[in-house]
Amino acid sequence: MMSIAPNAKDLVESSINRVERWVEDHNYRAYEPFDGLSSWFRPLTFNTVLGQRLLMQLIRQSPINLRPIMGVKPKDSTKGRGYMAHGYLYRYRTTGDKKYLERAEACLDWLDHHKVKKFETHSWANHFDFASRGGTYTSDDPIIVWTALIGLAYLEAYEQTNNERWLQIAESACDWIMDLPREETDCGNCLSYVAYAQSSIHNSNMLGAAMLARTAKHTGNKEYLDVARSGMEYSCTRQLEDGAWWYGEDPKYHWVDNFHTGYNLDCLKTYIDATGDNTWKPNFTIGLKYYKGNFFEADGCPKYYNTRCYPIDSQCAAQSIESLATFSDEDPECLELAVKVAKWTIENMQGADGHFFYRIYPLMKARTPMLHWAQATTYKGLAILLEKLSKTEVAK
Repeated sequence: MMSIAPNAKDLVESSINRVERWVEDHNYRAYEPFDGLSSWFRPLTFNTVLGQRLLMQLIRQSPINLRPIMGVKPKDSTKGRGYMAHGYLYRYRTTGDKKYLERAEACLDWLDHHKVKKFETHSWANHFDFASRGGTYTSDDPIIVWTALIGLAYLEAYEQTNNERWLQIAESACDWIMDLPREETDCGNCLSYVAYAQSSIHNSNMLGAAMLARTAKHTGNKEYLDVARSGMEYSCTRQLEDGAWWYGEDPKYHWVDNFHTGYNLDCLKTYIDATGDNTWKPNFTIGLKYYKGNFFEADGCPKYYNTRCYPIDSQCAAQSIESLATFSDEDPECLELAVKVAKWTIENMQGADGHFFYRIYPLMKARTPMLHWAQATTYKGLAILLEKLSKTEVAK
């Protein structure tokens, strides 16, 4: 039997209202973890990948916010707007208050005008250049992760309003996804992370597949469905026996973390719900069991990796709340855990001004105000949780 504190809904509602005010008061602008290459110190990297990675990681990993003294300014974020739009839509669905629908549609309008210009179809990129062990890409290079996550917000808007414009933009995003390179194998094909080269990553592949499947539910596009099914086959046939997924199959990507596992499970559920194809339902079941059993401390603290807790990261907290709340309809135990994670996050990672901290390290907290990575992601997660708690309250 579930044991949810009677004040859980009030706690979540108070928290989400405070972070909502913070985001709106800051006009949807803040920092991001990986924005370090916007620094005026970048010329000192001599345009080498190693130098750029070192600069970006120095700014990212520092518990003290170095950005103001290194010339990195708060900026708009397509990812942040996408998550806020999605969160507003859940709040509209829960409350019926049209101000949330108006704010969601304003964000979607903004995103429509800030898609990547070099493609006719809709896709979205970071607002900064990026360098990692997987390579580099620029602010003009869209990636499937942001395109699919933003595209899913357009689909939510269409499903709530029947406004054909939102579905047309979702279809445009799907057409961009369909043109991506794919790794072809005997057990499914993997959609690429980026458009300019093949990069096989499980969460991005499954996000693309989920976006295609949910759009096809409304349009009947069989090609979308075929590519979506092939993408799910690729990732589900490579799921580890215990239910985990590597970040990617290349040995350099052999780690298992919280929020990417949450993405994978969310996407698999979206695919199953959109298509009625239960081929990989057992993968979802064992994956959820692994997720619940390996990424949370007894008090609700979200772990970063399956093997260790630190750094305690706002993205892990936000995705945990979202995923667990989403799965609670078929696994009521998830709602209790989602509340526990939300309570821990609110009490340990939300500041007096309403913003959520970036990270907690063993000896200190990194309080840097991010937009997508903390505020918008947590806003969406709490909005989904609040909807579930409201339904539970009505059912009593």
